Amino acid sequence: MDSQQEILIATSNEIAGHEVVRTLGEVFGLTVRSRNAVSQMGAGIKSIFGGELKGMTKALVDSRHEVIERMCDEARAKGANAVIAMRFDTSEMGETWTEVCAYGTAVLIAPKQG
Repeated sequence: MDSQQEILIATSNEIAGHEVVRTLGEVFGLTVRSRNAVSQMGAGIKSIFGGELKGMTKALVDSRHEVIERMCDEARAKGANAVIAMRFDTSEMGETWTEVCAYGTAVLIAPKQG
């Protein structure tokens, strides 16, 4: 299987027009990020006046892309071509660390016949 094969990701348990041929197990992508003190201070000041914390938003978007790619790498390694029931989870670890996780079920799908 090509290591760069596209993995179809769905938050649903089914993919329209396809059937699950084989369930290959749960897959994860995980990162733990440390916020730098300057960004945290700027975010604290910004939170007083309101508005989007653009640096924090960018960090979260980057983290989500990273964990999706790691989850897809794990799915490819299992021989999957799709991940169903994908979810994100985030949690604080201490005062400055944030864990971001993408997880789902790796499956082999095929177009429905007929």
